[in-house]
Amino acid sequence: MGSVTTPISDRRATVALFSRLRTVQGQADPFPLYAELRSRGDVSPAPWGGFLVTGFGACDQVLRSGTWLEPDTGWRQRQGERTRWSAPSSREISRTLPALNPPEHTRVRRAAGTFDRGTIEQIGSRVSRVVDGLLDSLMDHLHTGEADFAALVSEELPIATIGDWLGLPSADWSRLRELTHDQVFTQELLPSASQLARSDVAMAELRAYFLALVAERRTRLGDDPVSRWIRTWDELEPDRDKADEAVYFLALFVLLAALETTSTLLSTMALLLVEDPDRWGLLAAQPDLVPAFVEESLRYDPPTHVISRVAAQDCVLEGVEVRADEMVHLMVGAAHRDPARYPAPDRFDLSRGPGHLAFSGGIHYCLGAPLARLEAQTLLSRMITHLPRLTLVRRPSRAPRVAFRRLLNLDVALA
Repeated sequence: MGSVTTPISDRRATVALFSRLRTVQGQADPFPLYAELRSRGDVSPAPWGGFLVTGFGACDQVLRSGTWLEPDTGWRQRQGERTRWSAPSSREISRTLPALNPPEHTRVRRAAGTFDRGTIEQIGSRVSRVVDGLLDSLMDHLHTGEADFAALVSEELPIATIGDWLGLPSADWSRLRELTHDQVFTQELLPSASQLARSDVAMAELRAYFLALVAERRTRLGDDPVSRWIRTWDELEPDRDKADEAVYFLALFVLLAALETTSTLLSTMALLLVEDPDRWGLLAAQPDLVPAFVEESLRYDPPTHVISRVAAQDCVLEGVEVRADEMVHLMVGAAHRDPARYPAPDRFDLSRGPGHLAFSGGIHYCLGAPLARLEAQTLLSRMITHLPRLTLVRRPSRAPRVAFRRLLNLDVALA
């Protein structure tokens, strides 16, 4: 089987498109650029190798099929020492749950447990209290002028939720949030050398922090998640150091998964609410639409716009030959605007049925999806019932990323 050869003109056009995606204008509205990319076909060659997948059906097929794998530690090693995949942060993230393939993924996921109904109910009461406190603080700021919703609410709720659940000292929360923002570059689509260096430094500090946490928690095992993971891994792994490292990777995964994408979801959802007075009025009149608003936010502008997979064997995807070990980049942000899947895809529409790829799919469906939905629905419900209507002061700035969306600010005022 042979891969598709990309004409030089097409490669240059795609490179230029991705450069535009990193500009202020591209970050503010990447969807016309996605439409341009999608016009080249559901599967098109990436100029740096592998393929870009923009069609919803193809993305969904890859996520659900066992013939597509995560770029795990072994795959990254095969790419060579002089590639981005050899960076220390890349090697470290490849050992967390989302980057594992069966059978190791099955083993670790079973050890991790899930956010079952009992856990969600327990966390839910905490989320409600935190949301009320954050919105009170927001109102204090709004009484004297405008306020940054992202800084005061979206960034605070996820770390307060997961930090409390893991039993992390609140004094550490701010630093952990900063480290999370820095480490994400190693998971970006095309990180620069300086961005990878930031990820390397952040990941080293996170490793030291959580290994120290595991060692400290061993001295006073309780009923918290870290203690439970210690007990579980002591039964699975006779080597104490390896067991502690396994617990570290679980704690790291939970922190990273709970912060970056959830804070972006909360800010995006709030932006979609405050930028359109009719949406606020509709939700205030029909609060039962809150879950639909959260799901449509996840479809309309998901926190993660790119998910990468590698082919387990030679195969054909939408008529395109892909060789074993080649990477495909699932352009989820583009797939969510695929007119073949969503009528009038650029319209924010609460009447759509469920179905999006914001939480991935298949065996790698996001473990924290129930928690993210809980935080988003609780916050949105409290906003429309406890706050006067808010309005957007100015368009927010965004981090210059492609894979992981992030609003740097969300300035609001009383309407």
